[in-house]
Amino acid sequence: MPRPSKEKRVCRLPLCDRFQAAYCRCPNHRIQMSVEEYETIRLIDYMGLTQEECAAAMDVGRATVQTLYTDARKKLARFLVEASSLEIQGGNFVIGQNGSRCGREKRQDAKKGDYKMRLAVTFENGEIFQHFGHTEQFKVYDVEDGKISGAQIVDTNGSGHGALAGFLKDLGVDVLICGGIGGGARNALAEAGIELCPGACGDADAQVESYLAGNLNYDPDTVCNHHGHGHGEGNCEDHGQHECGHHCGE
Repeated sequence: MPRPSKEKRVCRLPLCDRFQAAYCRCPNHRIQMSVEEYETIRLIDYMGLTQEECAAAMDVGRATVQTLYTDARKKLARFLVEASSLEIQGGNFVIGQNGSRCGREKRQDAKKGDYKMRLAVTFENGEIFQHFGHTEQFKVYDVEDGKISGAQIVDTNGSGHGALAGFLKDLGVDVLICGGIGGGARNALAEAGIELCPGACGDADAQVESYLAGNLNYDPDTVCNHHGHGHGEGNCEDHGQHECGHHCGE
């Protein structure tokens, strides 16, 4: 009798589970990707984890990850080349089991076995500053085993917009919590392997505690519109002259 397949641990369901080419010649041609296959793409290609780190995050063996990842990449290639539709659903998985931090096990201290990570928030007067590209300070939190072990306020020293992603990467930041943010900055953070939680507001310390508890109120679709004032993609304009698609208190 074959041994039952082990459930794979995933952080969350995808924000969108159905994709289709704008000019699809074969609307009934569908490719189905399982949720755990999607998770390997998120962890390895988006978060920058190795296959070994991905296996630890999903609580499975490396061989399983290799198979899932290979199948997922093939399905992505077919989706692009064949201009079909892609659906992400089904599989054998469990969400957020065993205190998973969504693939951040790569910050684990191998000697002590303690889970460690570093979070940053755009910061002004104790609250989350609402315009990423103009932030003059970050508050950076060190976390061990799900609890804040230390925090410091760091000046950006004039860095702005795209340069801030490199600034945060140099600080060893794993997760950024912010208000409004533009598309260019989003891309720069993704390339730096920094998880983004935009559209948050309120007391910085309280929002970090909410993130660690798994109930942070944020909007992943928050985007700043710079109205074409010539500052480049990903900028938020001066206060009162821009929209970030997000308003605190709503």
